[in-house]
Amino acid sequence: MRLGILGGTFDPVHVGHLRIAEEAVEFLALDTLLFIPAAIPPHKGATGILPFEYRYEMLRLGIQGNPRFQVSALEKDFPGKSYTVVTLGRLREQSPPDAELFFLVGMDAFFEMGSWWHYRELFRLASIVVLHRRGYSEGSVGDFLRAKVSAGYFRGREELKFEDPALKPVYLLANTLIEVSSTRIRRLVAQGRSIRYLVSEAVMGYIQQNRLYRLEAGKPGEKGSVGS
Repeated sequence: MRLGILGGTFDPVHVGHLRIAEEAVEFLALDTLLFIPAAIPPHKGATGILPFEYRYEMLRLGIQGNPRFQVSALEKDFPGKSYTVVTLGRLREQSPPDAELFFLVGMDAFFEMGSWWHYRELFRLASIVVLHRRGYSEGSVGDFLRAKVSAGYFRGREELKFEDPALKPVYLLANTLIEVSSTRIRRLVAQGRSIRYLVSEAVMGYIQQNRLYRLEAGKPGEKGSVGS
């Protein structure tokens, strides 16, 4: 079993998330791509994001129709903040012994992993799949690995792969760059503008039905309005 993991706030999930997941499934020959919405992200805290239930439901609606996509509520009942190493450890325990885990992370976040809690353990739990971001150099990935993780990392036999005999491989995914962000979508909704084709029709309908991301006081979407 080859299991991909894509975590995040997903506030809301958009076409960029879905396209990255689709390309990862194809590139890595994944059996399943698991979306895991964070309950309380360590880098954001609980302030300024929609409650977990709204973000989970948008993910559920957004992935409809793709048999390899699944959404997990694993982090919903975590006490305190959602730490990646804890999530991957739980998934490792719950998966078959021969399962291969692939954790997807943007290149911007990858270069910040040195500040994550017990980050070196991540490279023992799962293969790290680094997603390309505009303005970041793929050539710096190897330098980061050797400086922050292990001097044993070297360029693998594949051009988009780094290997260390004692750790899991690190892959570079040459993903399509789609210039869309959840922040931009929230701002458009708050301004009363269209978000069609930035999110799926089902997600757009859910946002409208529940009046999410609007600025009116007392609405569920107020917590996820401009600036979060």
